[in-house]
Amino acid sequence: MFALTDVLHAGASQAEGFFTFDARQLLFDSLRMACAFVLALPVALNREHETRSAGLRTFPLVAISCCGFMLLCRKAYAGDPDAESRVFQGVITGIGFIGGGAIIKHSQAITGTATAASIWAVGAVGAAVAYDRYEIAVVLAFASFAVLRWLKLLKTSDTDHLT
Repeated sequence: MFALTDVLHAGASQAEGFFTFDARQLLFDSLRMACAFVLALPVALNREHETRSAGLRTFPLVAISCCGFMLLCRKAYAGDPDAESRVFQGVITGIGFIGGGAIIKHSQAITGTATAASIWAVGAVGAAVAYDRYEIAVVLAFASFAVLRWLKLLKTSDTDHLT
């Protein structure tokens, strides 16, 4: 498989090599993104059931997008941990921006912080899957769902109040 720089330097005679793809890699990457999608579903279903601002579509999209970015990064910057780190930092920042949109202040109350944190968590699930750290992805997915589902019972009200 040719990189873009190889094609540009090799000339037009090898340009057709740029458009080939590795079917095996496609299968593995598709399975990874499917895994990220499935692991995000319990949190997505919880948020959808609670009629929160982000739900069934947002969470799986965040997980597979983060997984996709990190898979691209692994391939493009293999052997350059500094470059991989910069991409990961950008992904984390972008997920934080999306999560920030879920936080709303009403008078003396703030809502959406759990949804925002959940968005960040499913992004981490996607990144963990991209780096073949399935144990981390499963623990994050389960812990996120458990916190949203069962710790809610310990809250004294439906909103987080400002102090």
